[in-house]
Amino acid sequence: MSVSGRSTTPALREAGHRARAPRLALAAAAAVALLAGAASPGVAAPAPGGPVRYVALGDSYSSGLGIPQQTDTVCGRSDRNYPSLVAAAVGADSFTDVTCAGADTTHMAGPQDGVAPQLDALRPDTTLVTLGVGGNDLDLAGVITRCVLVGYLAPHGSPCRSSFTLFGTDEIGSRINATAPKIDAVLDAIHARSPQARVMLVGYPSLLPDDGSSCRATIPLADGDFGWVRDKEKQLDAVLAQRAGAHGAGYVDTYGPSVGHDACQGAGVRWIEPADSDQGAGFHPNASGHRSMADAVLAAVGH
Repeated sequence: MSVSGRSTTPALREAGHRARAPRLALAAAAAVALLAGAASPGVAAPAPGGPVRYVALGDSYSSGLGIPQQTDTVCGRSDRNYPSLVAAAVGADSFTDVTCAGADTTHMAGPQDGVAPQLDALRPDTTLVTLGVGGNDLDLAGVITRCVLVGYLAPHGSPCRSSFTLFGTDEIGSRINATAPKIDAVLDAIHARSPQARVMLVGYPSLLPDDGSSCRATIPLADGDFGWVRDKEKQLDAVLAQRAGAHGAGYVDTYGPSVGHDACQGAGVRWIEPADSDQGAGFHPNASGHRSMADAVLAAVGH
C-alpha cells in the first residue's frame, strides 16, 4: 500500500523487520490532551544526586525505527531515539536500551523471535525505567489496512468506523480495554524486578490532525475516518495513563506536545513521517518527534 508510490503502512515496514514494527500506529499511537505529563503521585523516584541506572523498554515508537543511525537493524533501534536522548540528558551511570520494533506486552516477559525478553534487562538496582508499549497488542496493522481499502470505496464517508462499530459494538475500543490488564501485568513485573526504579509509561504521539481534518492526498483514509482514528488513539493513551496511575508508575503525555506536528504536516514541521523515508518509518516519529518525546520524559521526571 502506498501514497505517491511510497510505502505508508507499518505493516509493510514490519515485513522488512521480521514483523516487528508496531502494529500501526495510526490507530495505535495515541493521544491524550486531557492527560498531564507529570508522574503520578506516589511514584518512587531515585534519590537526588544518586546514580541513574536506566533501562528502556518498548516497541518501535521507542526504538526509533528507520531513524539514522540504526544501531540494531533487527529491532529497528536508533542512536537518536528518545531513550538515548534521555540517557544523555540525565547523565545515566548505566543505560540499557532493549526497545524493539514490533514488541507487544508478551515480549516483555517472553522472547520476540529470538530476541530475549525485555524484562531480562532489569536489575534490582535499576533506578529509572521507561516503557512504551500497547499499540501492537491491538493488531492495528490490519485495522489500518482495512481503513485504507474501504477509504478508496467511500472516500468522503467514514467507512472504517462503520465497519468496526457494526450492531452498536466498538471493536477497537474493546481491544484497547483488553490491553489494560496486560499493561498492568508488565508494570507489576517491572516493580517486582526493580523495586527502586521510577517507572514511566510513555504514551503515543499525535499521528493525525487533532482537529480531525483530513489529508487524503498524503494519507489515503476516508475523510470521516481521520477523526475516528484520532479518537481511538486518544482512547488508547487514556487507558495507558489510567493503568500507570493505578500501578505506581508515572505517565508521559507525548500527544499534547505533538499536536500540530502530525503526519499531515509538511517536511520540517511534521514529527511523524507519513511514509517510509530516509527520516524514519511511515507513521512513526522522526528524529524531531523523538526529541519531543525525550523532552516530555525529562519534564515528567523533573529534569
